[in-house]
Amino acid sequence: MGQGVLAVVMKPILMALVFISASLVGCISSESTSSSQVEAIFEFDPDKNIRTDMEIEFDASASLPPGASLTYKWDFDNDGSYDSTGRETTWSYSEVGDYEVTLTVSDGTKSNSQTRSLEVFNASAVEPDANAGTDLPTSDCEGGEIPSGAEYLYYICEMDKSTSSKNILATTTVTLDGSSSEPGSSDEYISEWEWDLDLLRDEDGDGDPKNDADLTGESVEWKEVSPGEYKIALTVTNGAGLTSIDETVVYVNYVGKWNDFAIGGNTSNSPVDIEFSFQVVQDSDSGNTIRWAESELVYLKEDADCTDVVLGDESNCRAKIDLYGFNSTDEEAGNTSAIGKDQRSYGDCDSDTDCVGLKFSGSYQFAESNWKDGEWTFTVRNNMVNDLEIESLTIRLSYK
Repeated sequence: MGQGVLAVVMKPILMALVFISASLVGCISSESTSSSQVEAIFEFDPDKNIRTDMEIEFDASASLPPGASLTYKWDFDNDGSYDSTGRETTWSYSEVGDYEVTLTVSDGTKSNSQTRSLEVFNASAVEPDANAGTDLPTSDCEGGEIPSGAEYLYYICEMDKSTSSKNILATTTVTLDGSSSEPGSSDEYISEWEWDLDLLRDEDGDGDPKNDADLTGESVEWKEVSPGEYKIALTVTNGAGLTSIDETVVYVNYVGKWNDFAIGGNTSNSPVDIEFSFQVVQDSDSGNTIRWAESELVYLKEDADCTDVVLGDESNCRAKIDLYGFNSTDEEAGNTSAIGKDQRSYGDCDSDTDCVGLKFSGSYQFAESNWKDGEWTFTVRNNMVNDLEIESLTIRLSYK
């Protein structure tokens, strides 16, 4: 077949392929457009403690797809007929009772509905007043003053830990007390106390993450609470069925102290390390953020049994032990090695001891943009030849 004939044959084929490709592109685009989700979503305010003749604002701005031209139809009394239109509207109820509100949205082709329930109380009904309580100790683990505040503050104090346990795993029990809550009027009473221990999780799926009943009761025990900062809420309900919420914060700080232990000497040209691990939380979304973590090391300037035989120099008996900090992926975040022997007076040192400290800030070292949170270690390191005596190592975790 000649080249002229082949060109004539191929040209229609190529044109056909172009038309087919264009047709397919149109089908894909059309299918993508037609598959846009239409979903009715609305909120209303107030969403609780609604009284007769109270104006309620309804808002369907969250309906999908966003920015689309939708129609909005509202049925406020569940009778199947529409009482109002528009993305935002208001309504009130003249009679006490339970009502179902239905919103139907449409893009002209597809429609979708959402139904939500609300309860209307008598106009004279009085709301209760929730009070989640407070609990502050008289002093911290080391006898220091406690700042005033309207929250819960607990300390976990392990002031004589054994080196057989170099992990900080202790928890405490927090007693939550809502007894100062008021029912709203002298002839009312509180029928329910519900404690939500995680204000970010909507465990009951009602759209409100602050009213999940993790614990119930006027006074409750929240067990196995680790060091951290916890935002919680108490919801109380009175006999008339009205509710009130009070949010507060529970802080759990930690102090651990290891006393009178030894660290081996560097006899093989590598330092001797003792590692102490601890968990820190720096979660800005939940508000559980550590303020700082600190380690303080106190050791004798000279051991009683120190010998200078190895180096033939009395300076060998002058101890030098350091602190190092490592994050959860073993990156070094800081150390005390640059502090001279005559500048080691961190904290409350006496004439016979050296003291060094290493302190990390929650807003810097533990931040997501830096070394992050997780399981960290404070490491005690001896680079000297001699075994050395340590008077104490203290680790403090402060969330308040």
